[in-house]
Amino acid sequence: MRLPRPAAILAAILVLLVPPVGMFAAAQPASADELPVNLFTGRGFDACAAPSLTTMRRWARHSPYGAAGIYFGGINRACAQPRLTPDWVASVDRMGWRLLPLYAGLQAPCRKGGHRLRRIDPAQARDQGRDQAADAVSRADALGLDQGSALYLDMENYPRGNARCTRAVLDFVVGWTVEIQDSGYWAGFYSSADSGIADLAAARRAGLGPLPDALWYAHWNGRARTSKAKHLSPQAWSDHQRVHQYRGNVRESYGGAALTVDRNAVDSAVAVVRY
Repeated sequence: MRLPRPAAILAAILVLLVPPVGMFAAAQPASADELPVNLFTGRGFDACAAPSLTTMRRWARHSPYGAAGIYFGGINRACAQPRLTPDWVASVDRMGWRLLPLYAGLQAPCRKGGHRLRRIDPAQARDQGRDQAADAVSRADALGLDQGSALYLDMENYPRGNARCTRAVLDFVVGWTVEIQDSGYWAGFYSSADSGIADLAAARRAGLGPLPDALWYAHWNGRARTSKAKHLSPQAWSDHQRVHQYRGNVRESYGGAALTVDRNAVDSAVAVVRY
């Protein structure tokens, strides 16, 4: 299936907390290019580390899930990924799994965390976003995740109300979005509904961009749906552009194989796997 890229470069005056300086590019026409895209609608899970092929095979047969989130890179990735190889990606794709690639890059400058957490430099946020996106594209390509894949930036929860922090996050996301799209991939964004998603929704209402093509929002309300989303209007990212992480840190077992996962309702673009 082929769909037109939904993100167009827009320009306006930021109406959030303070106007960011030099954050968004001048208005340009939307690209007429089309990308191949895999769309998936159904249940998905994400786990810190890629499960064994045996577990993926058993879950493919016995679980309600059809998509799996994989942390394929990023300086703040929490778990080692000894199993995540091109062979693993091709094998689970052949089993019928659809993959949601997550990149745990630099985090909001106001995010609390340990001394090892690497954060965005507000003075270089946009350039850092582009650099991290270029690394994400390189890592995705090495795993066999082809152009047309959705690559989701993981921006963990951060406190809102800090204008400098919000500006840095949005600048970073703009850099990420531009580089990902220029490389022929779909720009995705994961965050808490109450922080990164709320800030992107406000930017959209202000007519700003470019913004990511797809949103993955964490709102642990236990409701496995994407049609109604906290802070998002019904028209925002509504054309197969949403993933809802509706419950987290759940221990589940299928076919005798157990994992601790987050549960997701998916209606969005997933990876295009190259063999």
